[in-house]
Amino acid sequence: MTVSRQRARNLSRSQVRTQIDRLASGPDLDDDPVLFALSDAARRYPIPLDALGELVAGCEMDCRAQHYATFEELVIYCQCVAGSIGRLSLGVFGSAEPERAGELANTLGVALQLTNILRDVVEDRDVMGRVYLPSDDLARFRCNADASGPTEPLASLIRFEVGRAKERYEQGLQLLNLLDRRSKACVSAMAGIYRRLLERIEHDPLAILDRRVSVPSWEKAWVAARSLAGVSA
Repeated sequence: MTVSRQRARNLSRSQVRTQIDRLASGPDLDDDPVLFALSDAARRYPIPLDALGELVAGCEMDCRAQHYATFEELVIYCQCVAGSIGRLSLGVFGSAEPERAGELANTLGVALQLTNILRDVVEDRDVMGRVYLPSDDLARFRCNADASGPTEPLASLIRFEVGRAKERYEQGLQLLNLLDRRSKACVSAMAGIYRRLLERIEHDPLAILDRRVSVPSWEKAWVAARSLAGVSA
């Protein structure tokens, strides 16, 4: 393990927030190569450093929250851990209509994170002790609070949440129209792979109870190639 990674593991959350504040003031951070590189990037590109604070907030939610009562609460979490990454990336990609692009990146990030959550329902519950599916949705579909119980109600719930994710893909992917060709290819490839994962979950929602659903490598390569060629995947 590198010195920088070991140092990162030893940092408290308050120390991480202090470092983010220091980045905004543009000090010399050459004692940490990661922070030095990030500080340099922030001077060169309009990176929204406040999004780093949101990312930390999302990680804090993972440390203390084991349930989300409503879908609205879950969306806030998704925006912190995934939407923030999209907005940080936009600072480097550049975009037409930066404000609208940021909103669309946020929405696309929610779609991607919802896909992760649906794929990992069993692993999150049994290994991490977390249930991301909203408590009120679990109750609505007559599922147990820990996302266990009869399979058919759970399958119906998964399909319902898939629909929510699909709506956000449709909206968030409007971001592609605001990016240059190379950046568009990158975002299109990633989103295309995740959408295909979501389609697999929708086709067989109970599969997530037995195994980690994934997209085959050949299909990922096909999606990436189409994205590089400028064809929506």
